[in-house]
Amino acid sequence: MHETSLEMRARRALERQLDYQRRKAGAIWGNEAEIIAKMVEHSASVRRELEAVQPLPADSKVLEVGSGAHGLIFYFEAKERVGVDPLAEEYRALFPAWQQRARTIAAFGERLPFEDASFDVVLCDNVVDHAECPRRIVEEIARVLVPGGLLYFTVNVHHPLYHWASQAHAAWRSVGIPVEIAPFADHTVHLTLGAAHDLFGGLPMNIVVESDTVDQTRREGRTFRARHNGDRLKRWFFKNARLEIIAAKTGVIGRPRPLSFP
Repeated sequence: MHETSLEMRARRALERQLDYQRRKAGAIWGNEAEIIAKMVEHSASVRRELEAVQPLPADSKVLEVGSGAHGLIFYFEAKERVGVDPLAEEYRALFPAWQQRARTIAAFGERLPFEDASFDVVLCDNVVDHAECPRRIVEEIARVLVPGGLLYFTVNVHHPLYHWASQAHAAWRSVGIPVEIAPFADHTVHLTLGAAHDLFGGLPMNIVVESDTVDQTRREGRTFRARHNGDRLKRWFFKNARLEIIAAKTGVIGRPRPLSFP
């Protein structure tokens, strides 16, 4: 079957991510304790944010979609911790110091291998813009969340200029022009703030907490010293602002179904 441009971009993003993490695994050898301390604090911080919305059940079942090399799930306090990532098998070998703390499954977020209403909490931290279909991932998250369950979601958002540039980069790569610009090669899409909101449109999800760093990123772009033309663009067209959302699945609160692993 012929590979579409979007499928090609998603595959290339995975290849580049694996290359990066292989290099990183060698670079951090002997300094795992420092990495672990940061992971513990990040996971604890996210849990505090979720508990400020509603208490988490003592026997919580938690899923991270895109658990990656250093995901939240590995030090997130929960009875059951599950991570899903296409590169899960490779990451287990590269980072055994923490990957063994959760059950990880090699799968794509667009096709989660779980029954409906299986998890109390889903985490998705800076993932969907590296994937083939961001909207489908959010649909799948809504499906596997128990009614009343919480989603912690982040993604970087950008000025529309970067969306157009990403489309142009994809177009010339699809016809075989071998010019690759790293930020566009590592992502399948560059979402605007509006496009990120659209990912949740029509789904049984109620956004209860939302924040972004768009204004801060604009200010910083106009004040820091530019190192190259990409930095100069950021003075007028913001890039990599962080959008953070906590959403609750609507419906009658219930308990998760037993997990069904492939």
